[in-house]
Amino acid sequence: MSLTVRIDPHVHSDASYDGTDPVELLLEQAAEIGLDAVVVTDHDVIHESVRAAELAPQYGLVGIPGVEVSTADGHLLALGIEEMPPRRAPMAETAAWVRERGGTSIVPHPFQRSRHGVRKRRLQGVEPDAIEVYNSWAFTGWKNRRARRYAEAYGYPGVAGSDAHKVGYVGRAYTEIGIDGVSRAELTADVILSALGDGATRVEGRRTPIPTSARHYAGAGARKSSFYAKYGAYRSGALAKMGALSAARTLYRVSPLSQ
Repeated sequence: MSLTVRIDPHVHSDASYDGTDPVELLLEQAAEIGLDAVVVTDHDVIHESVRAAELAPQYGLVGIPGVEVSTADGHLLALGIEEMPPRRAPMAETAAWVRERGGTSIVPHPFQRSRHGVRKRRLQGVEPDAIEVYNSWAFTGWKNRRARRYAEAYGYPGVAGSDAHKVGYVGRAYTEIGIDGVSRAELTADVILSALGDGATRVEGRRTPIPTSARHYAGAGARKSSFYAKYGAYRSGALAKMGALSAARTLYRVSPLSQ
């Protein structure tokens, strides 16, 4: 018995600074278009992905948690884990961390530096479980083709992901995985990820229109800048308040009125 499983392993919810929709809508869309699983891989936060994995069976989907973590060398997808990997660590160390906890690491949009993709010279020492060879948000097909050539040259399974940041783009690219000896009722996250790592994959998808991609990245950059500006302002205000309180305490200690 051979089973074909369709999974979109790279999707963002509103927990990402550049995502827009709750996990319930993402799961509903995935079920509607015939996927078997969708992995919510938000930027450096995992709580909504864990919740999505718990909700997935209600939509007839296999629940797989994950995250897109920022490493020192670029972004890395960590699938099948329920805790945050260390941020800003070397990608090789992060991939090993994921593997030690029974997860699967996938390098997304490699070589696309404008999107925090890892450089080739850094990737050669990483040893991930798979390479994303088709990302639907790539502006052109050149970087996808380069990723595919790299995966083929080094013997890595190739996967496709929508990298959707809006519900309507879920499944625009997806990965087909061939699994033998398992019925659909027996599918689990471990079974799917094990088969993915074994390399029985086929990629399907189409690119997001360039004007849409351009608007998204322009808006995402602004939202990210706004987020960090607000965070910086908050930190500056908090530090200023702490400084004022410290100064007041010092004045109180040295004032004659306090003697």
